[in-house]
Amino acid sequence: MFERLKKRWNIENNRQVAVILIVFAITGSTTVYLKKLFFDLVGITPETDWLVRIPVYILSVLVIYNILLLIIGFLFGQFRFFLAFEKKFFSRFIPGKKSQPVVNLKRES
Repeated sequence: MFERLKKRWNIENNRQVAVILIVFAITGSTTVYLKKLFFDLVGITPETDWLVRIPVYILSVLVIYNILLLIIGFLFGQFRFFLAFEKKFFSRFIPGKKSQPVVNLKRES
């Protein structure tokens, strides 16, 4: 499994794959926690109309997750990888623009 991820993400070692997977896990868990705090702050409850709740949920999770991904990636020393990952992700929303490949993180010898 790690070999496929190393090839797909263009990285060089298993340690880096493990760190990236840990960053994704921490970011996802933290996003769920912060989304709950955000909903409490703005007063969105299960009784709030779903026409309001669902768009706010999607936008808040998208924003919180992507900001946290860069912050936590930075703290784990993988900022370049996650910045390239985010650029590729958001380029998919721009019509007519091809997504950029994930940056090459292999060290030149």
